[in-house]
Amino acid sequence: MDEFQQITAAKRGDNEALAEVLQKHYLYVFRYLVKVTLHRQTAEDLTQDTMIRAIEKIQLYDPQRSRFPSWLITIATRLFLDHKRRQQREKTLLSPDEVLHGLRWQLESSTENWWVLVDALARLPDHTRAAVVLKHYYGFGYDEIADILKIPAGTVKSRIHHGLSGLRKEWFQSDEEAPSLR
Repeated sequence: MDEFQQITAAKRGDNEALAEVLQKHYLYVFRYLVKVTLHRQTAEDLTQDTMIRAIEKIQLYDPQRSRFPSWLITIATRLFLDHKRRQQREKTLLSPDEVLHGLRWQLESSTENWWVLVDALARLPDHTRAAVVLKHYYGFGYDEIADILKIPAGTVKSRIHHGLSGLRKEWFQSDEEAPSLR
């Protein structure tokens, strides 16, 4: 059964089809949230919340409006932004440096070696980091990102431009050719 058939079956109440399609995209959503939140535990929690919200709202998914992974990323992004607003109100006990140190330790101790990029991404404002990650890691278009973040496409372009400029300043202090940011 292809993804469209699974989603159609899920909308009719087939829990097994829904579980399969969500499982297929779980890691995709999790990796996106790790890059955006810069905190593994928060990414895990938000990924779970995204899957729960998708289960609750599967009837609202419209394949004519967006691809299923885009729909999940939209849910994840909105949950992330809600989380950030809540976090600002609560004034967390950990400083940003302590949070970044914890994530860096987790990444350095894993087999993946992308902590250098995470350090650079951490220096970007949250809203800029989300736009850069959506564009350059996940390949979303400006209009899709605008829809996900609920901002004008021109603002998306500006955030991505400023974000990439900031990353280049961090990474490339010489005239060397810049490698891909993926």
